[in-house]
Amino acid sequence: MSIQKSRPKKEIIKKDGLFYHPSFVKRSERIEILDWLKTIHPIWEMRYSEHNPPPEADEQRQLLRPVYWLGNWQFACLNYYHPPKGIHNRCVTGEDYPPVLKKMIETVEGITKTQIKKHDIPKGWKLNTCLINFYGSSIDPLTGKKNDTARVGDHKDFELGPVASISFGERAFFQFVMGKKDLKNNVIFEQWLDDSSLQIFGGDLYKDRAFHRIQRVENKLKNYFDLNVTNFETRRINFTFRYVPAEHIIDYHKLPDNQQSDTLAYMKMLAENSLHFRRALIKK
Repeated sequence: MSIQKSRPKKEIIKKDGLFYHPSFVKRSERIEILDWLKTIHPIWEMRYSEHNPPPEADEQRQLLRPVYWLGNWQFACLNYYHPPKGIHNRCVTGEDYPPVLKKMIETVEGITKTQIKKHDIPKGWKLNTCLINFYGSSIDPLTGKKNDTARVGDHKDFELGPVASISFGERAFFQFVMGKKDLKNNVIFEQWLDDSSLQIFGGDLYKDRAFHRIQRVENKLKNYFDLNVTNFETRRINFTFRYVPAEHIIDYHKLPDNQQSDTLAYMKMLAENSLHFRRALIKK
């Protein structure tokens, strides 16, 4: 299968199941979003927990980057939301979108409905959950040594329906691939995701069958974000918006006891700087 490369110039891309706008976010919106980002405190998560230990061939590890969720929080140790079987006790009620994002996502949902085929958009679909990933280099607190972790391996977003992604900072080299193994010619489409860009993908090829990955993030500008992130140098921020049915999003206190125990430390960290999570902890 031959690789389809994006156009060399910054142009809007429209393909069956894929839409890209290189400068979607307005300058004023960008400023407002980056100012809002300075008010949140991303956290580092471990992949596994006491009641969800690593598989025999794996080991406990910290995620490559700090994260923050809006709409609902999908903890790594709860195995994220993964239909059709992994739908219960995965999504804990999170904070609402700030006004600037709420307004922007209404526009994105409208664009999606014009660019993605109707039968690929589930009934009731809306972009009600958002994962914020911070890409850059981790910093050893003892030695100051930097380790570039600005990448994501082959994976799928299993939430139902189309996915929308908004990027800030350095460009990221993004690929859709068929099959998880790094075989020759398994890349079906690749492109650079620019600062303030919007990417939407859905449908059989790009959402259901293909995996996607971030191969690398440039480090040319040396213009790092000033955020509440410890031991990390952030040069790219990505908002990934997805859909989780409301009936699969539950309050923290409704989780089974073992899952509350596995996520309690994270909830306490979030509660230090979030009224929403402080209230979630005391609600019994």
